[in-house]
Amino acid sequence: MENQNNTPHCDTTDKKLNELALLYQLSNTLLSTIRLNKLIHLILTALTSGPSPLFQRAMLFLHNEKSRTLQGMLGVTSDTSERLVVEGDEENRLSNRWDISDQVIAHQRATNFCNQVRSTRIDIDGSCQVISKVMVENVVYHAEQPESDACPACLALRELGVYAFAAVPLMARDKNLGMIAVDNPGSGAKITLDDLHFLQLFANQAGMAVENSMLYNRVEEAHSNLRDARERLIRGERLAAVGEMAAKLAHELKNPLITIGGFSWRLIKNLATESPEYRYADIISKEVCRLERMLTDILSFTSKPMVCFDYGNCDLEEILGECFEVSSTPLEENNVSLTTSFSGGPWIVLGDAHQLKQVFLNLILNACECMTDGGALEIGLQKVFLDKNSVMISISDTGGGIHPDMLPRIFDPFFTTKPQGSGLGLAIVKRIMLNHNGSIDVENGERGAVFTLTLPLI
Repeated sequence: MENQNNTPHCDTTDKKLNELALLYQLSNTLLSTIRLNKLIHLILTALTSGPSPLFQRAMLFLHNEKSRTLQGMLGVTSDTSERLVVEGDEENRLSNRWDISDQVIAHQRATNFCNQVRSTRIDIDGSCQVISKVMVENVVYHAEQPESDACPACLALRELGVYAFAAVPLMARDKNLGMIAVDNPGSGAKITLDDLHFLQLFANQAGMAVENSMLYNRVEEAHSNLRDARERLIRGERLAAVGEMAAKLAHELKNPLITIGGFSWRLIKNLATESPEYRYADIISKEVCRLERMLTDILSFTSKPMVCFDYGNCDLEEILGECFEVSSTPLEENNVSLTTSFSGGPWIVLGDAHQLKQVFLNLILNACECMTDGGALEIGLQKVFLDKNSVMISISDTGGGIHPDMLPRIFDPFFTTKPQGSGLGLAIVKRIMLNHNGSIDVENGERGAVFTLTLPLI
């Protein structure tokens, strides 16, 4: 008889100890978890996991200050909550903390209940008793009798099947970050006053952790923006220095190059093609042309952004045809076969035909240089719908592709894999595409590089 009388007391004591252990492990866990996504999973899983979960369902909403709404972030049920992994020393429980695997996180986010919660938006300025209590007065709200006390104005919670429930503010330094809502729809177990006190303590700990995670993410974002701004500044200073140098050297270099080129052409015309002198003069002429192209690239890139001076209707099929004629010799010399797919035209865009021709020639000749032992070049046009009707131009080769480490830098100015390149060809190509309201991307295909360009159609 004495043992029977002590059983409820023992059960209550065990529950208190369990709650205290839960709060302590929560504190250890939250101090070591920075990722917001993982953090909210740990918070809600702690409330719904284990052989005797505190609640059957838990939902977390964060305050979106711009839209003045509560935005559903996650919903977890005891059916989908696996037991948290406890890390630490088994003999020293004070050092224990929880962890949750990426697989469990993915499983929880894929449930119908979670998707319903994440699609929920609750207007903070609406006439809702829950919002008034939790978000304005910053107090716990408890709907004990679903028939009479459930908030009739909060249709969003009703759509989630939430009637008898408790909602607690997620507070951090006098700032309300959102709310946690819990209920027991399956068992119908009442949420007691002790449950509410524990939920309040739990939410206070969770709120501070969520704020720390948000602050950390903001610092990371600010640091990333600062790093990007610094890189842009360094790049701008470098371009300015190169532009100034190029402007000073242009006059000094161009006149001698014209003179050397002119005399080399005279020599070529008056020499027999079989003589060694002809070969030397031909080398001089080709090197002069290369230096002139490099100087032109540097001057065009370091000057003001290129605008389309000869703006008009451009037939891409016609422009590509001209590019094929110009590049026919290097394609034949390298034994590169050309395949085109232009069905479904017309392919008319608004732009500068000369600059668009420069884009395609650059990509075709680059591909040709990558296939010195022969290969295949495929060029296709396809209609796509982005913000408007557009054309997608794909240029793919079988040259082995681009090293993965180099892909992110392929359009950077002065970045080149060629021993004699200026590193400005693809940078100029990208600038031209952007000036035409288009885009350019590159990836490695099965046999080589694939450049994908888009331009708006007329």
